[in-house]
Amino acid sequence: MTYSDDFLRSILKRSKVVAVVGVSMNPVRPSYYVARYLSLKGYRVIPVNPGHAGKMLFGETVVSDLSEIDAPVDMVDIFRRSEAVPPIVDAALEHLPQLKTVWMQIGVENAEAAAAAQAKGVDVIQNRCPKIEYQRLYGELRMGGFATGVISSKL
Repeated sequence: MTYSDDFLRSILKRSKVVAVVGVSMNPVRPSYYVARYLSLKGYRVIPVNPGHAGKMLFGETVVSDLSEIDAPVDMVDIFRRSEAVPPIVDAALEHLPQLKTVWMQIGVENAEAAAAAQAKGVDVIQNRCPKIEYQRLYGELRMGGFATGVISSKL
């Protein structure tokens, strides 16, 4: 799937609260560092993971399910296998009335879930990472696609 830079930028600008489904407490896991990055960029990140429910992460209590979120959520970022996406999207559409975007992470695609969300007027992005797109669109990517510091060595 291809998405225009303007479309991606508009989603990143309008989103303020992001529910991250499948977030890990392990700081070396992509779901952790993507969620952390978003929180450092000023997004309110609501962590969703039944295995860590009740714990604190990024200043928020981890919830086990989207139905437990009582705040308006702009975007749901999904870190789960593609086949696990339909019930997540169904729950998001049912419990998050202000939802504007369903974002499926790199390697995650589900046409059925995407169609269901789009039929409700929700924008869908598949097989992309909001952290990478943010960095790319706002000039934060460096060598090798990662935000790195300058490494110098004296030879």
